[in-house]
Amino acid sequence: MILYCKKWKETVSFYHSLLNLPVITSLDWFVEFRLGDTSCLSLADASRTSIESNGGKGVTITFEVDDIQIARLNLVRMGLKEPAVKDHPWGARVIHVHDPEGNRVEFWR
Repeated sequence: MILYCKKWKETVSFYHSLLNLPVITSLDWFVEFRLGDTSCLSLADASRTSIESNGGKGVTITFEVDDIQIARLNLVRMGLKEPAVKDHPWGARVIHVHDPEGNRVEFWR
């Protein structure tokens, strides 16, 4: 997955410094993070590509967590505004935050 970002530096910092995702590749316009054994999240500086940012429209990045309350506490410790835990009708408990580019990031259990 590649996200093209207008707020590239801030978005890189969000995923690297706040969410602590491991960096695989780091260039002056492109950063790739490891999500799992077979998945990655890449961020590209939209000002240096031929593809524009979607401004966070239509994208949700999801992370399954072992404990939703611990995930919430960790997000608060990282400096994010205290997110609400919501219950979905299908049984999941979720937290939604947004990265600096406007993409919704979901933590669920």
